[in-house]
Parts: sequence; structure tokens; C-alpha cells
Amino acid sequence: MNGSQLTFFTERNRKHGHQTVCEWLLHEARALGIHGATVIGCAQGVGHDGAHHSAHALSLADQPQQIILATTDDEADRLLDIVRAANVHLFYMRMPVEFGWIGGDMSEPARHARFFRRADK
Repeated sequence: MNGSQLTFFTERNRKHGHQTVCEWLLHEARALGIHGATVIGCAQGVGHDGAHHSAHALSLADQPQQIILATTDDEADRLLDIVRAANVHLFYMRMPVEFGWIGGDMSEPARHARFFRRADK
């Protein structure tokens, strides 16, 4: 399939409402039917304002995070519209990608997408 890779950049402690930005993004992605995401905790980074962010020995609150999703172009458009409508201040990158599955039995793709698997299945 062809689509987009969306990568959002935030910090572990950033909130949107009562959730972290990361949790909120993952919830919105799942609601759109996006079936996979990878969250990467980074060692350090420099924000758009030049501020240094890093994980510290005693606190991971300021740890930079990347949330990476492979989506169809329509899913990417819809997710970006949701982020804009919610007025969440986030840096993102959108890149054209080819994605798909290699090997294995794909008769039940949900069993491979453990990140979004429902607890009752």
C-alpha cells in the first residue's frame, strides 16, 4: 500500500486534557481505525524554541517521544484535522511511504496488531 508516515514529536509529560499527548494521539488514531503505532522514548532532543529536553536519572517527565504511524493518506488527513481542531501544539512530519505485511498468515491481521488489541479478545 502507499500512504503516509506520520511522526509526531512531544515530551512524555505534555498533557492534553487529562491524558498525555501521546495517549490522546493513540486514542484518536485507534478511533479512526489506524491499526498500529510505535512510540519511541528518546534520550534527548532540542525543541523548536531551542530548549533542551532529556530523560534524567530521577525523572523521565521531560523525555522526548516520537509517535510514528503508517497510515493511508485519508487517515493521515483526518488525524491531522483532529489535532488541528483540538488545537494541540505539536511538531510533526509527514512522508510518503509504501507499507504492508511480509510473510505469515494474514487471514487474521488483528492478531499481529497487538498494540491496539482489545483486552477482551
